[in-house]
Amino acid sequence: MPDRPNVLLFITDQQRADTIGALGNPYIQTPTLDGLAREGTSFTSAYAASPVCIASRCSLILSQWAHQTDCTTNCPMPQERTSFMEIFQDAGYQTHGVGKMHFSPDSHKLWGFDDRDYSEEGRWREDDDYCRFVHESGYDHVFECMGVRSEYYYMPQPSQLPARLHNSTWVGDRSLEFLERRDPDRPFLLWSSFIKPHPPFESPAPWHRLYKPTDVPLPHLPSGYETLQTYWNRRQNRYKYRDQGWDDNLIRTMRAAYYACISFVDYNAGRIIEHLRETGEIDNTIIIWVADHGEMLGDFGSFGKRSIFDAAANVPLIVRYPERFAPGEVCDRVCSLVDLTPTMLSTCGLATIDQHEGHDLADIAAGGRPDRPGVLCQYSQRESGLYGLITDEFKYVYSAADDEEWLFRRRPGRPEERSLAGNQAYIQTTAEMREALIEWFRRDGYTEVLEGEGWRVYPPEERPTVDDNPDHGLLYQEGADWGPLFPDGYEPISTPQGSMPIAPRRRD
Repeated sequence: MPDRPNVLLFITDQQRADTIGALGNPYIQTPTLDGLAREGTSFTSAYAASPVCIASRCSLILSQWAHQTDCTTNCPMPQERTSFMEIFQDAGYQTHGVGKMHFSPDSHKLWGFDDRDYSEEGRWREDDDYCRFVHESGYDHVFECMGVRSEYYYMPQPSQLPARLHNSTWVGDRSLEFLERRDPDRPFLLWSSFIKPHPPFESPAPWHRLYKPTDVPLPHLPSGYETLQTYWNRRQNRYKYRDQGWDDNLIRTMRAAYYACISFVDYNAGRIIEHLRETGEIDNTIIIWVADHGEMLGDFGSFGKRSIFDAAANVPLIVRYPERFAPGEVCDRVCSLVDLTPTMLSTCGLATIDQHEGHDLADIAAGGRPDRPGVLCQYSQRESGLYGLITDEFKYVYSAADDEEWLFRRRPGRPEERSLAGNQAYIQTTAEMREALIEWFRRDGYTEVLEGEGWRVYPPEERPTVDDNPDHGLLYQEGADWGPLFPDGYEPISTPQGSMPIAPRRRD
């Protein structure tokens, strides 16, 4: 058996921190996650460095804050920096990646993996291992293998595929294949990355009926929640078709479908963990479960991510490795996905490098105090920047697009209720949090968003309203060229944005 421990990294996409049964959610079934919580340490105040897929994964991989990577949206990652996978590969680990990595702009980049089973979200692509698998399995009529997106994005929907062909099953199967063929004389690094519960919220039968909508609670809507929404909350609601009315039954069905996606991922991850138990490798493997960000799911009247509300920025994080992480322990100390790379390296006896900004989670769980004022969470920058500083006690948020700030008292396990920024009793706390965040940026040379001693104020953006154009900003159908699939007598209609066919029209 290799001297160094193995690493198994589970990453889900868009999973909220409050979706684990053992950590306080009485409505969801997550036996695999519950087992990890019993056998590992749960970090209940873990935050994404950026509440969006690519930027969050970039910060995790590089152990740098979003303002340092300059990847603050779903935009290209810096290509010249060292990934944690490269460090493990150089140390002799057998490295393998399964599923969604979102390496932008080169989604097929190995970046330290010896090999990959490639799958990305979205429509059919010839160069996608999973899409080809679906078509080769006799389902060549399915072009949206992970659910129908665009205007159907938040519509609960059953999968077009049976459970044995679903992407969550495929990630589990390919992970097991790697574990069965791996070199037993070398330690391994396996990154198993699930696309779900990222929308569309679709699961295969019978999982899509696991939860009754009437048993699922409605979203968190505290008094005056509209005053807590930022520009990005409102913008997402618009283009995700969620700003033209509220239907409690639809919302509960949506939340039930979201829970079903998580339970099906939980089941497939459980198959991988059971293999480690059967082969005697489980206690020689550091197992980490984390998500790249969360999902508003109706809280504060909002949907999507791109928010520093806990629903979108607070993520599940559990580490199982009995030698360093106490079984059954819950750590409420604030931490970040930036801390994952130093944690994995330290646990495996490998050194960090100069670019790493994170801290070992084992030290944080033991009561260590990282030399930083808190953790950062950022989405976008300049005139649309959303910035947050989160400590054990407070969360400060500033939105450049709104030129407004909010201060929330943090209560782990409970969502935000109201902003204290305008409360006379918290003027000093708000100023101290603001100054600490600005000073952090200034110290790192990230000064373009600053002016004088405060935030740079940008001219307000002219934004069309629904009254101006009821269709402004809505998603439009994406995908392959559907034209050849339509029967005779129909032709495609092109969008104003280009010639992509999006809908049939009967010929004259």
